[in-house]
Amino acid sequence: MGALREERLPFVVTIASDESSLRDAVAMRQAAYGRHLPELAATLSEPEISDREPGCVVLVARARLDGAVLGTMRIQTNRYQALHLEDSAPLPDWLDSAALAEATRLGVVAGPVGRVVKTALFKAFYQYCLISGIDWMVITARPPLHRQYEALMFADVFPSRGLIPMAHVGGIGHRVLALDVAQARTRWQSAGHPLFAYMCLTHHPDLRLGMSREAEVGQVRNDDGSVPVEASAGAHLRDLSFGADEVRCVAAGYSLAV
Repeated sequence: MGALREERLPFVVTIASDESSLRDAVAMRQAAYGRHLPELAATLSEPEISDREPGCVVLVARARLDGAVLGTMRIQTNRYQALHLEDSAPLPDWLDSAALAEATRLGVVAGPVGRVVKTALFKAFYQYCLISGIDWMVITARPPLHRQYEALMFADVFPSRGLIPMAHVGGIGHRVLALDVAQARTRWQSAGHPLFAYMCLTHHPDLRLGMSREAEVGQVRNDDGSVPVEASAGAHLRDLSFGADEVRCVAAGYSLAV
């Protein structure tokens, strides 16, 4: 197993841990949605109830140079309640008893910088799922953006249903896709995916997930008194970039599109 390559990013990704950080994320969210879904964006000027619910975290990407907000994503787990997408599309049995995390409210600055930030937020989502013991990453995406996730080995949860209107995304038709967290690395490597090295062979110290809001105030404990994995302070993210046989592939600007 070779040493991991370390790569510094021109921005830092953290969990919004106070009201100021949350409102910075909300401002970025509204601006990003305004480029594509202005009617929905008009409703996003304030933090949503979901932003503060147990089992939810809001990621914020800030420029290292001046602290400007470059992107945001909300992650909701089903530790405490069903995913919000389930209000519109009850999940099939093979996901019903699994630990799930849904990425929502993704928003980044426009242009090439935004594409880089978006890819880093996706890696942060993946790493958060690993340290949280999540079985499946779940997303909703409208066409043609769902094909970006299919390229990342996400599977359509409802392949025969077509587009499903999502209440938590303004009633707009979306696909629901899921990725097996435990199998993701193997699948990316086997496919020679352009992002495999970035996701699994590179340590990004600027992805600083730290502890969840619940852990900071000491409110969440397992039955045996231990702190849940997702709330572990100082989780060693370097260990989440697994060593593996190097594959010959270059990212070549591959990123997720808004």
